[in-house]
Amino acid sequence: MTIIFENESCLDLGLPLYTIAETVIREALKNVGCPYDAEVNLLVTGEERIREMNREFRGIDRVTDVLSFPMLEFERSGDFSFLRKEEDDSAFNPSTGELLLGDIVICADRVLQQAKEYGHSAKREFAFLTAHSMLHLTGFDHMEEEERLEMEAHQRQIMEGVGIVR
Repeated sequence: MTIIFENESCLDLGLPLYTIAETVIREALKNVGCPYDAEVNLLVTGEERIREMNREFRGIDRVTDVLSFPMLEFERSGDFSFLRKEEDDSAFNPSTGELLLGDIVICADRVLQQAKEYGHSAKREFAFLTAHSMLHLTGFDHMEEEERLEMEAHQRQIMEGVGIVR
């Protein structure tokens, strides 16, 4: 597994962000049954940059906590059966053979704000946002009630799997 990690936030969360992300990403891949080694890009940034990205890519001009940019389009959430490593060259990194899942962007300011608002640690909030985004990268969504419930169940399992619970 490869995580291309960049922290461009001026805010110091005082956490081993890469280590937390690596643990959560591994657990998320295990949880959804990903049969491939994967590559994920993770950017930790500030409010101004994430607002700019949210406006540019989603047409929503406001700060958000996390953005997910999946590289793959899943017919069914977490179902990797449509991929064939030998046939889907663009889905795999030619140098490593890893599945290119996509990009995660997390707002450091929101990690702290939401941790305080929800009454838990910044570590828990960062891990949760990482898990949430990983599920988006593997085809999960929460637009419909049934999808939301399924995604929330996976989020709970991932967080329990890494030992970071409410």
